[in-house]
Amino acid sequence: MTRVFSGVKPTGHLTLGNYLGAMRRWAAVDQHRSDALFCVVDLHALTVDHDPARVRRLSRQAASLLLAAGLDPEVCTVFVQSHVDEHARLSYVLECVATDGEMRRMIQYKEKAARERERGGSVRLSLLTYPVLMAADILAYGTDEVPVGSDQTQHVELARDLAVRFNQRYGHTFVVPRATSPAVAARVMNLQEPASKMGKSDDVGPGIVYVLDEPDVVRKKVMRAVTDSGREVVYDREARPGLANLLEILAACAGGEPAELAAAYDSYGALKKDVAEAVVEVLRPLRKRHQELCADPGYVEGVLREGAEKARAMARPTVDAAYRAIGLLAPLPDSVVNAAR
Repeated sequence: MTRVFSGVKPTGHLTLGNYLGAMRRWAAVDQHRSDALFCVVDLHALTVDHDPARVRRLSRQAASLLLAAGLDPEVCTVFVQSHVDEHARLSYVLECVATDGEMRRMIQYKEKAARERERGGSVRLSLLTYPVLMAADILAYGTDEVPVGSDQTQHVELARDLAVRFNQRYGHTFVVPRATSPAVAARVMNLQEPASKMGKSDDVGPGIVYVLDEPDVVRKKVMRAVTDSGREVVYDREARPGLANLLEILAACAGGEPAELAAAYDSYGALKKDVAEAVVEVLRPLRKRHQELCADPGYVEGVLREGAEKARAMARPTVDAAYRAIGLLAPLPDSVVNAAR
């Protein structure tokens, strides 16, 4: 069976883009057609200045929202990255295979490092090397497919390159993964800045719809969305990015093709109203289920504990094999360690 791995980083509240571009597909498609693992990648949240309490709070919230979106722990594996030591173990081994040039060519590193420098802050080494940790996340599980947004495909390509390089140098150890992405709404854009992704790490603003926003807040944000000059409603991603973003959101929420949907409207206002209501309705069951899960934190903790145990059992053989292949001594059996004590 195909193995799928993907994750969500707890650096901010999850957005409509996270849901339409990833989470909904994970629940509706990926967990049922594959041996799937979904992870809150909390170690990645440490690559920039952060509030520890906020990271913990957002990690719990992200885990609850993954379950609220429809991920079934009886069908897939849901866990937190830092609960499985194999991610960090394999990351260092892969750093010994990756090159400095590869890391510095990563587009997200260039962009995030530039923002940190503009703010007068220092750039953490982990920001440079975190694509290797992401590769470890993927390769530890023998992953075949990684459903990601278009902004993450470069990191999956790095994972592929490292897997091939390691296999050639030290013997076949890793499955070479491939990135997959949905055709529509793979990258929902900011409603106020349609050239920019609707990112959860951004500051709170009217262009970002969070999955836990109240319905009236959602409506207000959509109705204030930036469109484009002109009056005709047409789908043109290059020339009319604001309008295209709204049509893609409507298509993802209510069905249909963006270009065909555009033909049904003769005004921006009517389109915005329908988009707003479609977003409210698609988020309604998610918000309801999240409230139920928040009232039962023990259930979520149990899911994460069992998920970590399952993930650890899947990852350890591959990581141990990578250690042996690269030249490290095999770890002593637990029975020998206990006897020495």
